[in-house]
Amino acid sequence: MASTDFGRTVRRWRDRVSPAAAGLPSGGHRRAPGLRREELAMLAGISVDYVTRLEQGRATNPSDQVVEALGRALRVSPPEREHLFLLAGLVPPGQGTVPAYIAPSVHRMLDRLTGTPVAVSDAAWTLLLANPLYTALMGERHGRERNGVWRAFLGSDDRVRHTPQTRQAMETAVVADLRTARTRYPADRRLHDLIAELRTNSPRFATLWNSGAMGHHDTSRKTIDHPQVGPITLDCDVLTVAGSDLHIMLYTPEPATEAATRLELLTVLGPQPLTEEGHQPTAEST
Repeated sequence: MASTDFGRTVRRWRDRVSPAAAGLPSGGHRRAPGLRREELAMLAGISVDYVTRLEQGRATNPSDQVVEALGRALRVSPPEREHLFLLAGLVPPGQGTVPAYIAPSVHRMLDRLTGTPVAVSDAAWTLLLANPLYTALMGERHGRERNGVWRAFLGSDDRVRHTPQTRQAMETAVVADLRTARTRYPADRRLHDLIAELRTNSPRFATLWNSGAMGHHDTSRKTIDHPQVGPITLDCDVLTVAGSDLHIMLYTPEPATEAATRLELLTVLGPQPLTEEGHQPTAEST
């Protein structure tokens, strides 16, 4: 059961993270220099009410996903991350599990790429962190939809256009990534459960998995059908962080094109709540 020490620690560490350090605007009157509760909630992908209840010790048993998300939002060090798990009454993830820690250098990179949609996912393609422009481009993702492999095979259609050829290439590449992750992180129960669910419920995934299909990510050109600004054609690059197998996905337009103009407009609009997407944050969302 999460003790009041967990909530006090989250509250204390929230005070030490400035909005600028978290890539947020720092204007306006602030009673404290750190993050507001609503800012921490936004960064962690959980509700403000849940953050409030955690800090006040009224919420118990936060999931490991929630603790992980709060640690990322608070930009904790590896020892602090372990301490946060212990305060929550959880066993810190150890060797053999998919890493979810994002180094400060990766945080700083995202902070500087404000004009580029950027997202960071773990080795199993679970979204860990996205900058506001990526969220504005792709929309909010919660729960199971945060895993790119689950979304590709079992989720609803996203905003990216696919031909049969590009979809086949994408599916083959992410299945290969999942197979590599299972080999490198054999003790990760959540990864095993994900693979089992996909093999059971997606014939396409089961065929690719059972055939041992291998693929890799190349620079690709994607068209995103955005509900506010229209279609945006962007180059997509996938980078991998050595030592943690984090995937960094970046979308960039060709200069002086209509896509560049529409992306600039999107930076002004920012993330928009879209009721047709059917996803609303919950206390346990990560």
